[in-house]
Amino acid sequence: MKISIVTPFYNEEDSLEEYFEAVEAVLTEYDYEIVCVEDGSNDNTLIGLIKRQQESSRIRIVELSRNFGKEAALTAGLAECHGDGVIIIDADLQDPPSLIPSMIEKWKGGADVVLAQRRSRDADSFMKRLSAEWFYKIYNKFADQPIPENVGDFRLMDRKVVDIVNSLGESNRFMKGILSWPGFTAEFIEFERPNRIAGETKWNYRKLFQLSADGIFAFSTVPLRLAMIIGLISSATALVYAVYTIIKTILSGIDVPGYASLLVVSLTLSGIILICLGFIGEYLGRIYNEVKGRPIYVVKKLHKPRDNN
Repeated sequence: MKISIVTPFYNEEDSLEEYFEAVEAVLTEYDYEIVCVEDGSNDNTLIGLIKRQQESSRIRIVELSRNFGKEAALTAGLAECHGDGVIIIDADLQDPPSLIPSMIEKWKGGADVVLAQRRSRDADSFMKRLSAEWFYKIYNKFADQPIPENVGDFRLMDRKVVDIVNSLGESNRFMKGILSWPGFTAEFIEFERPNRIAGETKWNYRKLFQLSADGIFAFSTVPLRLAMIIGLISSATALVYAVYTIIKTILSGIDVPGYASLLVVSLTLSGIILICLGFIGEYLGRIYNEVKGRPIYVVKKLHKPRDNN
């Protein structure tokens, strides 16, 4: 059985040597390939990958035409890998390669998916821990298919699972949701996440918020139903207030309404309308992107192993 390692690379030239040493060291007993997706880096990552490929026939490089983002790069890597078991792992080694043999053993034991789950988030900042906690709560409350908490992209998938993932063609790629959608038998391995070996994270709070929104809107229609419920509640409240005003006027005569309360009600309703329009706009924008039918990524060149040149 062949193992495929899929890793996206973006400005990771300082991590390359340690990455390959760590990954190849745990794969000596297996037939394997390493699929490296070069995601439009603006440093010497591609040069380093090509140099490393010249030393090994197990390395395949998928060079994208520009930076399409990690989700698209993962999609490209999964489409190009050939293994019976496929492992996704980051280049910064915050996903410990030492777990790979254990993942393979669980896969051989019958698991279709083996997930690496963080034991804790003590190394993260308070805001990052809080935002992650709320994201999982909101997502799993709204989404049709929940995702396991504190599980990233680091996982092993059987070929049949990868084939299903590759058949999912939506352009809005929230990979945590897409990778979890097929289901199948899953087992977990807990680990403590180490710090990056080099470089800096490419994620900031704006990108994380955008990714979270993509996940919720891509895998749930609850926001639309929520907008409808808010509209119904607002309409019912207005109807009750109108009846109250009519009865009060009949019984007590006409009084002069307060401009302050009128302004507050108008601004509140306007805010509710804008929020609901925002929900609708998010879905319309995603429909627009899907209708355009643009490819998720563009491959500039496939760098094949030396024995295939």
